[in-house]
Parts: sequence; C-alpha cells; structure tokens
Amino acid sequence: MIITILQSIVLGIIQGATEFIPVSSSAHLVIVPWLFGWNDAVLTSLSFDVSLHIGTLLAVLIYFAKDWWRLLKAGVMSIIERKIGDDPDRRMAWLIVIGTIPGGLVGMLAEDFIDGLFHQSGSQIHTTAMVVMAVIIALWGLVLWLADEHGSRTEGLSGLTFKNAILIGLAQALAVFPGISRSGSTIAAGLFLGFKREAAARFSFYLSAPIIIGAGLKSVYEILKLQSSGMITSNEMLLFPAGMLAAAVSGFICIHWLLSYLQKNSVKPFVYYRWALALLVFVLAVFR
Repeated sequence: MIITILQSIVLGIIQGATEFIPVSSSAHLVIVPWLFGWNDAVLTSLSFDVSLHIGTLLAVLIYFAKDWWRLLKAGVMSIIERKIGDDPDRRMAWLIVIGTIPGGLVGMLAEDFIDGLFHQSGSQIHTTAMVVMAVIIALWGLVLWLADEHGSRTEGLSGLTFKNAILIGLAQALAVFPGISRSGSTIAAGLFLGFKREAAARFSFYLSAPIIIGAGLKSVYEILKLQSSGMITSNEMLLFPAGMLAAAVSGFICIHWLLSYLQKNSVKPFVYYRWALALLVFVLAVFR
C-alpha cells in the first residue's frame, strides 16, 4: 500500500507540473502508469485523474484568490443591477462564464468515450489508443508552434471580447482528448487571436476553474458511491488526498513560474518537448 501511495504522490506532482504548461497533464497521467506498468484500479481510474485536477484547482483558487473574490463580487453585482457597463471585472466574470460553456458541454458528452479509451482501470491501455495519443501530442505541438510564430502578441486581457471568449472556450473543449492539453489549446487560441503570452495563459487559468469544479463535484460523488458499495476500500481512499495535495503544491509553483516565464519567453520549448514525448510514446507503443 505504501508503494501505491507513493505512486499517487508522483502522479500528483506530475499533474501539478503539467496542468498549466501546454504539454497535456491528462496525457502524462495516462503515459506514466502505462510506461511503468502501474495497474492499480484506483490510480488508473478517471475518478483519480479528476481528483488530481481538483488538486490543481486548489492551486488556481489560492494563487488567484484576490482575483476570484473581486470577480465573484462583480459578477453578483452585475446580476443584481442587471448591467455590465464599463466595469472590467464584471466583463471578465461573464467572459469566463461564456468561455466555460463549450468545454462543459463537450466534457459531459464525451466523458464515457474518453474513459473507455484511456482509463481502463486495472489493465494496460490498448496500443492503438497510445499511438493515437502520440499523434495528437505531436499535432497540437505544431498548432502551438504556429500560434507562437504567427500571433501578433499585442493584446492584453483588457482587449478580450465575448467573441474571443467563445473561440477560446471552443479550443478548451478540444482538450477532452488526452494529448491536446487544456492550457495548450487555450493558450494557442489566445496567441492566434493576438494576445500576449502571459495574458493568454492567465485567461487559460481562469477558464480552467469552472470546468474542474464541475468535473470534480461529479467525481467526488462517484468516489463516495464506490466507497459505500465497497468497491474502494478505506486504505485506497488515502490515495486521493495524497495525490491531490501533491498536485496542489506542484501546481501552485508551476503557475507562478509560468506567468513569469511567459512575460519574456516563447512557448516553443514546450513544443519541442511535446514532439520528443510523442516520438517516445509512439516508439514504445509500437515496438515494446
């Protein structure tokens, strides 16, 4: 059991380290157990995957606590007064709501399909699924490269429009497939629309919170249901907080680092990492 707890902590650290940089945390949570043969039914379940995302949600909520409180108050006041006006906080609150809708809808519709492909509890994932993931990782690396190369990078968050929010939200919806990356899709969309790297990343972080909250609440319900039915033991329940805490700590560190990094640097190193990872997964899936 101690080994399994350590594995959950490792996965939590990986989740936090890869959730906010555009390399796909979901892909890493599939690849690492597949690579090392970790077949524990809990660790390879979608519920555990989502619980780690709750850990990174905590990182986002804590890191941007002042922003969330300000935006929440502004959003409530816009409803009470029935107007947005020129208040940038009211505007941002509704931009987040609108940008969240596409990802929420696609997530609900595609969850069972993705679960069947990449979350086969207690067994190894099919080779075809891993090859498909490798292709997705590589192709989205190209998309990210093109976005960084051709985006004007002139706009800050003040230039975000409702049309932009919908387009970035549609990009986030693509991240339901492991390998694309929520941050990768939204940052790429933001760059294509002319936003600065740091602004694109910040809005990406804002958009992640509502989606993870929705998925997290559903996951908590399913975990408690499995425990009550005896399918998850009390010892196995320890895996969830261990992984979540590790994800929260590493996620908080990663947010701080990435926002600082993107003020002066390109996303291309992440592109090169994606291509190397895609090659590794493809070779191992086909030849091992």
